[in-house]
Amino acid sequence: MFWKNKRVLVTGGHGFVGGHLVKRLEELGARVIAPTKDDYDLVDGEQVRKMYDDNPCDIVIHLAAVVGGIGANREHPGKFFYENLMMGTQLLHEAYRSGVPKFVAIGTICAYPKMTPIPFKEKDLWNGYPEETNAPYGLAKKMMLVQSQGYRQEYGYNSIFLLPVNQYGPGDNFDPQSSHVIPALIRKCLEAKESGAAYIEAWGDGSPTREFLYVKDTVEAILLAAEKYDGSDPVNLGSSNEISIKDLTELIARLTGFSGEIRWDKSKPNGQPRRKLDTSRAKKEFGFEAKTTFKDGLHKTIAWYKENK
Repeated sequence: MFWKNKRVLVTGGHGFVGGHLVKRLEELGARVIAPTKDDYDLVDGEQVRKMYDDNPCDIVIHLAAVVGGIGANREHPGKFFYENLMMGTQLLHEAYRSGVPKFVAIGTICAYPKMTPIPFKEKDLWNGYPEETNAPYGLAKKMMLVQSQGYRQEYGYNSIFLLPVNQYGPGDNFDPQSSHVIPALIRKCLEAKESGAAYIEAWGDGSPTREFLYVKDTVEAILLAAEKYDGSDPVNLGSSNEISIKDLTELIARLTGFSGEIRWDKSKPNGQPRRKLDTSRAKKEFGFEAKTTFKDGLHKTIAWYKENK
């Protein structure tokens, strides 16, 4: 009953994770406000103030972000830094100023230092500089943690900071210019299979590892944290399933039915060498554990893309 008639403002509510989150909130009886870019420009402080004045709410869940894979991060480091920084800083400040009772900030795994020991523990966040290809994005989002802790210390404001790994699932972004690795590989494999191509190209050498969280598990984690967690410490959200990019690519090729060659373009960057989270804090603080197996999540994602491409 926690969410019944709660007024919840979701930024990025028409995006990939946001769309799933809004749907689930509505199922739980919340009164959801999900403004679009056309309604308010969240990079503009005046527009952010107007949004809060127009839409009194009980909780803000800030999902909006300028995001993309390694290629997009390398092409737009300035844009990714500025727009993410300005959105987060102003949204949190104006939520405090407007008296919104709680602010849920969604950060990124890209905030961790490049050589973080495995598994990533929240205490390691400040032990080095992020991986260079996505450092501007990661640092911009991490500033919400600094702001959240500062505002709690000085003003007693209740905001929390969550660190999800890369998400995937139905409704993901399959645009080759900006998609992350799973949707990019699904599209490549299916298009190669349909065209009869002999091979696909993948970036790097396949050695880095990654962890992924199915989108509906991500939504459950965010809602549990919003309801039950009121602390200043950052919290990892993940599945604890680590897989190499090579194994991931081969798995997606099998699941999509692509039997051609996988060629590795080693002139392209690998990104961070390894990613795997310690998720014990999420379990301890608000009882979250991922439920969807990786293979099941991939099957559902592939099926969705085939139906909706």
